[in-house]
Amino acid sequence: MKNRIGIIGGSGVYSFEGVRIEQQLSIETPFGKPSAPLILADYNDIPLVFLPRHGEGHSLSPSEIPYAANIYALKNAGVRQLISVSAVGSLQEMYHPRDFLIPDQIYDRTKGTRRSTYFGGGIVGHIGFGDPFCDELSQILFRAAEEADATVHRGGTLVCMEGPAFSTRAESEVYRSQDHAIIGMTVIPEAKLAREAGMCYATLCMITDYDVWHETEEDVSVEAVMANMRLNTVRARRTIENALQAVDIHKTDCTCYGGKTAIEGAIITAPEHRSFLAKEHLKVILER
Repeated sequence: MKNRIGIIGGSGVYSFEGVRIEQQLSIETPFGKPSAPLILADYNDIPLVFLPRHGEGHSLSPSEIPYAANIYALKNAGVRQLISVSAVGSLQEMYHPRDFLIPDQIYDRTKGTRRSTYFGGGIVGHIGFGDPFCDELSQILFRAAEEADATVHRGGTLVCMEGPAFSTRAESEVYRSQDHAIIGMTVIPEAKLAREAGMCYATLCMITDYDVWHETEEDVSVEAVMANMRLNTVRARRTIENALQAVDIHKTDCTCYGGKTAIEGAIITAPEHRSFLAKEHLKVILER
C-alpha cells in the first residue's frame, strides 16, 4: 500500500483546487467504525487521506469521536504523517481570533472517558509522550502558514478540555494563570494514539475566540466560532497546500516517535503472555 499524508479536521479544509478524489472507503476496525468514510485523494501526485473528525455533517461531539478507530483506519490506509486542523480559543492577549498557532505541548483536562491507548486486553505498553507533537511537521506547518500570509505563532501549550460546554470563567482564569496558550477539545487522545501508531503528528490551530476571560470581548459562542472558522478556513487550505509540498511522504522513522526500537521497548508484557487477540488488534498499529 502506498504511503499517504493524512489530514483530519472539518470537511472545508480539503476542498482546495487541484484535489482529485479517488474513492471513499468505509471500513470497520477492531476499535469500531471511524467518524466517517476515509476519502482517498490525490493532490499534484501527492497521495492523501481526508477524514472529517466530527463525522458527516458534524454529528459527533468531541467526547463521541471514535479516536482509536480513526487513527487505526488512517494507519491502515498508509498514513505516516498526520496533519490535524482544529478550532481553539485563545487564553492570552497576544493570540488574537483568526490567528493560527502551532502548539508544542498539551495539558490534558479530559475526563478519562475517551479511549486513549491501543494497549490493554493482554498487552501492556507505555509509549513516550514527553513532546507530543512532531517538531519537523510542526515547523513545516508554521512555515506553510507564513507563506499563506496568516498571522501564526509557534509554540505554546494547548489545553484539551472535555466539552462539549465551553469553560467556566474560573477555569479559563486558572489556565491563563498557568500561562497556557490556547484551549480546544480534540487533541487528546488523538495525539496519544497517533504516537502509539508511529505517526508524525502536528496540529494547525485556528483561533476563533477569547474563551470567556476577556473583559472587553464577548464570551465564546457557537455563532462567533463558526463565523471565524469560515474566515480561517481559506487560509487553512492555503497553509495545507503549502505544507503538502514540503512533507517527505517516504519518511519511515522520525525522532518524534522513535521508530521500531521505541515501540518494542514500550511493551512490558512478556512475549509468551501476550494474548492472541491483542496481538491481532495491534498488528497494524505496531507496524513500523
